[in-house]
Amino acid sequence: MKNGIEDFVKSLFNSAGVKINGPGDADIQVINPYFYKRVFRDGALGFGESYMDGWWEVKKLDELCYRLLHSSLEEKIKSLKSFVHYLEAFLFNMEKKSKAFEVGRKHYDLGNDLFAKMLDKRMAYSCGYWKEAKNLDDAQEAKLDLICRKINLKPGMKVLDIGCGWGSFCKYAAEKYGVEVVGITVSKEQVEYATLDCKGLNVKFILLDYRDLNSDTFLGNNVLFDRIVSVGMFEHVGYKNYKTFMGTVYNLLKDDGLFLLHTIGANKSVVASDPWSNKYIFPNSHVPSVKQIGAAIESLFVMEDWHNFGIYYDNTLMAWFDNFDRSWGQIKSKYDERFYRMWKYYLLSSAGSFRARNVQLWQIVLAKKGVTQGYYSIR
Repeated sequence: MKNGIEDFVKSLFNSAGVKINGPGDADIQVINPYFYKRVFRDGALGFGESYMDGWWEVKKLDELCYRLLHSSLEEKIKSLKSFVHYLEAFLFNMEKKSKAFEVGRKHYDLGNDLFAKMLDKRMAYSCGYWKEAKNLDDAQEAKLDLICRKINLKPGMKVLDIGCGWGSFCKYAAEKYGVEVVGITVSKEQVEYATLDCKGLNVKFILLDYRDLNSDTFLGNNVLFDRIVSVGMFEHVGYKNYKTFMGTVYNLLKDDGLFLLHTIGANKSVVASDPWSNKYIFPNSHVPSVKQIGAAIESLFVMEDWHNFGIYYDNTLMAWFDNFDRSWGQIKSKYDERFYRMWKYYLLSSAGSFRARNVQLWQIVLAKKGVTQGYYSIR
């Protein structure tokens, strides 16, 4: 049976153009012979965990993951643990309000020093816009300006940023376009950093779940916004809550306002994220499909524009990994070698996924009643 499992796993990888112990940059070098049994038993979760544990190596992890995902290898082996993970997501609301701050504690609060070393100078933790950019800083500034132009920001407007991160959009919009911004996040570290970074600007940050935005306690009586954006946060909402999220946005947006949603997108509708990512990187996360977003905005918004530039996430993730890898010596005392391998696997496997067009990056512009004179797409 042992040789049978080994032969089966080898044949799976061979079908994706990956040779076990082969000479290529994307070929896996097995160090622990129990690797085969672990992958057979635990699927994608076991594959990622075995890398974290040092059971295998590869010269180019991003290229390996590109080949595996491009060949749809994940569809060929389903483990019992994966089945249980997806069943739980189907039966229960994994992104319910009581779990809202979990991803903040487990991911975004890992340490501002880690993210400062990895990200661009503005601390933007979402896909950059590399259309004309030559480096990460330029790509992220281009993305921020693209958002501002897509929603036609004007001085004096009141803007809400749902999932503001370290305040990159809030600061840019306030500085460059003269608007007033309220940003919310579920991360204490992000609130502290953004508040200090935006000192002196007309920007306010609140530690808050989006479902509490309707409360007068936080925003005052009958506050409405000219513009609302959500950049890289919708992946934490969960498909069972999409309608609630969109309803919240609708209630807070002026009748002639615009809402821009920037989110990773899935090619097909699923109920849960990859089990490895859910366990180690983004707990209780979910990547939406076109169908799921469409159902959530139906009867609420007019879809004015849908822009896909997912290919640029490959560039962004590779730049993040280069920064992280180059700076590891300065921050490793706070972490450990297993964390390094986990973070490397996260960044490079994600790059491979976008390279394979397995996932997308969408910017969607929505209006309550449609733009009267028509909306002109900006690229």
